[in-house]
Amino acid sequence: MNTPDKSAAPDTPVLSARNLVKRYGHVTAIDGADFDLMPGEVLAVIGDNGAGKSSLIKALTGAVIPDSGEIRLHGEPIRFTGPQDAHGHGIETVYQDLAVAPSMDIASNMFLGRELRRKDLLGRALRMLDKKAMRARAAEHMAELKIGLGSLTQPVETLSGGQRQAVAVARAAAWARSVVVMDEPTAALGVKESAQVLDLIRRVRDKGIPVILISHNMPHVFEIADRIHVHRLGRRAAVIRPSDHSMAEVVAIMTGALRVEADGATSVADHRAVDAVGVGHDDG
Repeated sequence: MNTPDKSAAPDTPVLSARNLVKRYGHVTAIDGADFDLMPGEVLAVIGDNGAGKSSLIKALTGAVIPDSGEIRLHGEPIRFTGPQDAHGHGIETVYQDLAVAPSMDIASNMFLGRELRRKDLLGRALRMLDKKAMRARAAEHMAELKIGLGSLTQPVETLSGGQRQAVAVARAAAWARSVVVMDEPTAALGVKESAQVLDLIRRVRDKGIPVILISHNMPHVFEIADRIHVHRLGRRAAVIRPSDHSMAEVVAIMTGALRVEADGATSVADHRAVDAVGVGHDDG
């Protein structure tokens, strides 16, 4: 399991992109998008359905290869050939469907696809797994993130939704050296379990691993995000801090009712849309 790569300067984005473009025939999914994830932050990525945020994240994690543009990791240009390539560079993603193996136990899920083999003849000749070592290392990592799930030998299918999410997040944090991406981590959870997952995201960030949070839940975004990347029409519309804007203003920026100027101030882009979202705004 890995520790974060901190070789880049603290003001250098851990993961960044400039002018990314991806087209599918006549449809432009990514239209000159920029992106910056800074060290030690939770960056929320929000946008309307069809805004292109999923395509952007797929490009940043190797699932989509852009037609043009540049991606940098720790300040160095990089071109991912697929998700496994991104994994090899320490970028881990927790998808909305979690991608856990329900019938397998917690420790086995932590090492899914990265199983440890025994170092003796049984491991070399018969490729037997070192389950004892995997359970010990899984327990260490669970303790580091303050996740209490009882026995690591219990099948994941016996866990609650929040506990399954914790297993998926712990697995990503265990292997991530650079970035953890979380896709709607609280979408199917109740209030208590959502709060536990948000606490877990904070602990991942506090370990030194920056987090990209894709979410439609604005209260959760405002609670946990250090910055908010607003995506609209295939490109970055704004990057703002939750402390500088109300939730209604952020929704207005996301829908195109407000625009963010170069100096950070907002101005009205669509008067009728501003009235529709209920944002009082004086554009001078």
